Amino acid sequence: MNRRDALCQLGALALLAGSAGLAPAQEKRFIELTPPVQTDAKDKIEVIEFFYYGCPHCREFDPMLQEWLKKLPSDAVFTRVPAIWSERDTRRLGEARLYYTILDSKLLDVLHKKAFIAIQNERLNPGSEDEVLAWAEKQGVDAKAFMSVYKSFGVQTQVRRALQLTRAYKIEGVPTLAVGGRFVTSASLTGGHQAVLDELSSLIARARRN
Repeated sequence: MNRRDALCQLGALALLAGSAGLAPAQEKRFIELTPPVQTDAKDKIEVIEFFYYGCPHCREFDPMLQEWLKKLPSDAVFTRVPAIWSERDTRRLGEARLYYTILDSKLLDVLHKKAFIAIQNERLNPGSEDEVLAWAEKQGVDAKAFMSVYKSFGVQTQVRRALQLTRAYKIEGVPTLAVGGRFVTSASLTGGHQAVLDELSSLIARARRN
């Protein structure tokens, strides 16, 4: 078990505590970044979910997040960033490459949930181009077009940016949410998934005031 997976398990303990009605150990429900991270959203409050497809807690959290996003304030914008801690981690790099290919191919509604299942249940190795191609073909998408995006400069650029953002936000576990380049929160801080979403709403309001 590597350090990141161990942190994922610690997140599970926080979720169990939250479901049992116990308060999280930390008094602070978010961390304020000093200095803040420059965001890509010029006139919006940027909300980022750091995740990866191999994380079971990200998979569990995703449908709850999708519901919450239906009520995202008009002055906020949401984006996902696949967490990457090392340029030598072929698995995380592969997951990020797969995500951005799905996103840029406009297949998020079709393949995002399936990617969680493929990697966690079907043993898809996201670091293997051949396996990713075979998986894409099984999903009934245009495999040639899919792989063209997969190998594109645009996807490579986004993967490099994901690595930079993971480091800039000092992400240590997933799912972790960031707001306005200034605040970071997670289930290990709040005690559970629903509490994270409640905290997100509070942090958006805080970012709006300041």
